[in-house]
Amino acid sequence: MFLARTPFSPRPRALGGWLLVVAALVFAIVIVGGITRLTESGLSITEWKPIGGILPPLNAAEWQAEFARYKAIPQYAAFNQGMTLEGFKHIFFWEYVHRLLARAIGVVLGLVLLAFWWKSWIPRGYGWRTLLILCLGGLQGLVGWWMVASGLTARTEVSHLRLATHLLAAMLIYAVLIWTALDLFGRSHGQPRARLRLLPLLAILALALQLIFGAFTAGLRAGYAFSSWPLMGDRLFPAGGWAAASVAHNLLYNPVAVQFVHRWWAWGVAIAAILLARAAWRRGGSSAAVLAVAAVALQILLGIWTLLSGVALPIAVAHQAVAALLLACLVWCAHVVGEARRR
Repeated sequence: MFLARTPFSPRPRALGGWLLVVAALVFAIVIVGGITRLTESGLSITEWKPIGGILPPLNAAEWQAEFARYKAIPQYAAFNQGMTLEGFKHIFFWEYVHRLLARAIGVVLGLVLLAFWWKSWIPRGYGWRTLLILCLGGLQGLVGWWMVASGLTARTEVSHLRLATHLLAAMLIYAVLIWTALDLFGRSHGQPRARLRLLPLLAILALALQLIFGAFTAGLRAGYAFSSWPLMGDRLFPAGGWAAASVAHNLLYNPVAVQFVHRWWAWGVAIAAILLARAAWRRGGSSAAVLAVAAVALQILLGIWTLLSGVALPIAVAHQAVAALLLACLVWCAHVVGEARRR
């Protein structure tokens, strides 16, 4: 009797609230991930220990062993020869916090879903979606190590292509968490699930493309190429900036072309966001619409400020944080537009 599950009694609002807590943790890890990249800290931990890596080095011998492993990779030889142990501890801190947050997200989500399943609180039709979110979280851990592994042998940094994959996967989990929470809140009021319609889908895809080029900009250090705006140096596009290669090669590997696209595609995202906000406003989602427009305007200003500041750490991190907030606002607007009944 003690082990028997309780009778079915769904609690959609409670589950939605917990999913938003997990989404907040994902938001936090996106910010820490940005700091990790900008401080070149991502390769400071050279092993993947999902369980054993929970504890940091606890004594001088363990710190020296960890430092020695870092000294063996190309990044140290190329950029950090002569680094002190204290300097190593600084970059280790950010990567350790990043991994610790990833574990915390997995544990919180897993325990919440287990408790809700045991108590029979998960509404019908949402078991598969919550399981999918949990699986996506596990896959993200593998993608994270796949990204780090790209910088441990021949390269002095992680692959920007894998960095973009890692960021986009995190944003996908974040968006699914928010959408599912909104569905659950609607269910608590007797509303059916929302549908993702064409305009919201296009707006979110436009932002996804911008996020990809943002990751390329960070991974290729393209943000340092030109610190002026709106011109790149003294021209809209600098002479010699386009490499004698294919279009795909320029868009994937040429820092000048990548920065150019990231600069100007932002306006395409702004137009898409405003159109989506307008549609949400007409559906009664005034709060979502106002926040979406405010977020896209702030994001563009922060992007320009990031360039003019020479990629100052606080501004660049704020730029990445607002990108995640903008995604949340667009998901909210998309959900309003996708609701079956006009509010």
